[in-house]
Amino acid sequence: MMAKTAMAALFATTVAGCMVGPDYVRQSAPESATFKEAAGWKVAQPRDDAPRGPWWEAFDDPDLNGLASQVEVGNQTVAAAAARVREAQAATQATRAQLFPVVTGNAAALRRSGGASGGGQGVTNNYNAALDLGWELDLWGKIRRGIEANDASAQASAGDLAAATLSLQALLAQDYLLLRVQDAEIQLLRDTVTGYERSLLLTQNQYKAGIVARGDVSQAEAQLASTRAQLLDATVQRAQLEHAIAVLVGKPPSALSIAPRPMTTVFPQIPVSMPSELLERRPDIAAAERRTAAANAQIGVAQAAFYPSLSLGAAGGVQSSVLGDLLSLPARYWSIGPAIAQTIFDAGLRQAQKEQAIAVWDETVATYRSTVLTGFQEVEDNLAALRILEQEAAVQDDAVKAARESAAIALNQYKAGTANYIAVVVLQAAALNSERTALAILGRRLTASVGLIKALGGGWDTTKLAGSPAG
Repeated sequence: MMAKTAMAALFATTVAGCMVGPDYVRQSAPESATFKEAAGWKVAQPRDDAPRGPWWEAFDDPDLNGLASQVEVGNQTVAAAAARVREAQAATQATRAQLFPVVTGNAAALRRSGGASGGGQGVTNNYNAALDLGWELDLWGKIRRGIEANDASAQASAGDLAAATLSLQALLAQDYLLLRVQDAEIQLLRDTVTGYERSLLLTQNQYKAGIVARGDVSQAEAQLASTRAQLLDATVQRAQLEHAIAVLVGKPPSALSIAPRPMTTVFPQIPVSMPSELLERRPDIAAAERRTAAANAQIGVAQAAFYPSLSLGAAGGVQSSVLGDLLSLPARYWSIGPAIAQTIFDAGLRQAQKEQAIAVWDETVATYRSTVLTGFQEVEDNLAALRILEQEAAVQDDAVKAARESAAIALNQYKAGTANYIAVVVLQAAALNSERTALAILGRRLTASVGLIKALGGGWDTTKLAGSPAG
């Protein structure tokens, strides 16, 4: 009974003992009242339109929904990040176990001859069984600071996992949307090839009738061949996008085919919150902040090395030369006692380790603040891109209409014999380039839409980091 009371008292002492080193205080981060590029931004109303969870559903594309949901379970980068989370959690458990005594048991049966040194006693037997207990008391908080550090590191790993998942889902969404833009470009080029085939037939008929020179036929043939080459190049780009998507969902490229289909363009309304909310909504920022907490705790671990360590040892068991007497009272033995140890000279090792821990802390704080600034930049970049590209798309649409009209007029004039074919070729090429430019702008707008959702944290927030501080 007294032994149990003593053990309880010692455990209470080690848990309630002082903890050296600085207590963690969340570091300040760069602040901004508003986003510079958000002026005039159309905020979605009501706020229920904000992306939550499967944010890609805002693009209203069933194929995209099915592919994006596979990233979390099939992507190998995500799987590696998930394994690192389990690794960090196991490290926390391993450190926490150091708060408790370690009990080991052993048993042995030995038979030996006396020899010259044994006085010629012949063969002797020795039987023993014992339990040993060792317990280092955490008087200065070294173990508890280690738990604090590992727990924060585990939360940082969880943030890394969320950041990797969000980044890869965003990359998949961008690749998929660009693939659909590529489908539209391929269809445009096919329609253009069909139109140029009719133009070639027209010039061939007019050449046979003696109306135009052979040069017009050559121009039409060159124009058709060049456009066919562009069509082949566009199919190469589509194939590469499809292969990239396959790898992102964890499949070999040969196992995934995405059927071409007409594009349904949807630009989701994306509510832009206050810049300060990025600290709660971006997993990479949360992970960086948790690393500052881990580094802060490591300073306490280094500081505790300057203090003496106190451990309690106990052993008990039975030992006899006769197996039958092993459980008798005389065969029993025990020992118990504390031990204290203090490093007297280490040539500055502990001081260097403490200074190293402080330097790591300074590095993590700078990295945290840099991550926040990068988050602000990514939001601003995509806001600016969406705003300016929307204006550019409107101007480009006017250019497409004008180019189509100019090409149609030139072709009619050529049919009437009032224009040469070179003018037709030039204006048709300009019309095709205008339409391809319009599709390229569309792709950039869709990419920026995904980029803005990613920059705002997708559907993530810090409540998904268990045990993470709220403030």
